[in-house]
Amino acid sequence: MAKPNYYAPQGGLPEQTRLLTDRAVFTNAYAIIPKGVQQDIVTSFLPFWEKTRLWVLSRPLSGFAETFSQYIMEVAPGGGSQKPEIDPAAEAVLFVVAGELSLTIEGTVHTMAQGGYAFIPPDTNWTAQNSGTDAVRFHWIRKAYEKVDGIDFPPAFVTNEQDIAPSPMPKTEGKWATTRFVDPEDMRYDMHVTIVTFEPGAVIPFAETHVMEHGLYVLEGKAVYHLNQDWVEVEAGDYMWLRAFCPQACYAGGPGKFRYLLYKDVNRHMKLGTGSAVAGPR
Repeated sequence: MAKPNYYAPQGGLPEQTRLLTDRAVFTNAYAIIPKGVQQDIVTSFLPFWEKTRLWVLSRPLSGFAETFSQYIMEVAPGGGSQKPEIDPAAEAVLFVVAGELSLTIEGTVHTMAQGGYAFIPPDTNWTAQNSGTDAVRFHWIRKAYEKVDGIDFPPAFVTNEQDIAPSPMPKTEGKWATTRFVDPEDMRYDMHVTIVTFEPGAVIPFAETHVMEHGLYVLEGKAVYHLNQDWVEVEAGDYMWLRAFCPQACYAGGPGKFRYLLYKDVNRHMKLGTGSAVAGPR
């Protein structure tokens, strides 16, 4: 597999002469955060992280996407955290797009280069450090784990997308494929974070409409995406945030592959309101 060329934000600030017109949009069904939005003045900071800033791409919002948050972390040399997660119920996926991250999980050290992927279950002792000479940038996807009686917590693991063969979609001759890091039928996992790849000209040939919420960060290439009733152009560095049931489809534009990091919530019953309880027989 050829070495990927993921997009990672660099920050900065546009010139005063630049036009304000952009592709950023927030609707009641989806949001588009173009790569040009990831500037210095929209960064955030977190407790117990040193020499670190981040771009928040999504967060739970009532009436919109409610299950997850997604950050792009930027850790300068010598930076990191000995206490990165303060919520014991939170699980995480880390995906490195630039630089090298030293990740320690329950005392075991893992060196994560570009394409490195880590799953961290809830209530896990982990730390993250940048021991290199360049900034490391990685996605951090967080979700409150939904425990089910009789099903164990999933284990922590670290891998690299270069070590996993993509699974082609049926009847696509490999032009549409998904890199899956866990078994889709493993009920221990309540979220999937995958990489979807389209060859130039490949399509999602129908408007997907489903219960899963989505975060889609474009790693490489460009495409035209159909979201709800709109067609939008997206390119490497753009982020799409989709509410449940938002219709979605795409055409990959070329000349290279179109690839994105995809989050979705899976494998759990739909939560019912507290007022839906029914009394048993008298």
